[in-house]
Amino acid sequence: MPQIETMTLDEKLAISNRALDLLDAGDREGYSRLMMTTPLPPYLAKIIKEKVGLDCLLSLGWNLSEVEAEFGPDWLRS
Repeated sequence: MPQIETMTLDEKLAISNRALDLLDAGDREGYSRLMMTTPLPPYLAKIIKEKVGLDCLLSLGWNLSEVEAEFGPDWLRS
């Protein structure tokens, strides 16, 4: 499950701004799809994994590159 490299803050902000433009235009699906390309913060992934399980975390479709960088790839397999 390779992920793209982590993004800079400027890259994350640019994606968020484009996503907000989609939301303003009434495209909720496009907004959600674009926002999920930004890396999920590792602390949120940890909470999701603990509360609802690894399968749910993996099925959500978020970019997990920062999670993998912080916790290691094995964390996403166990």
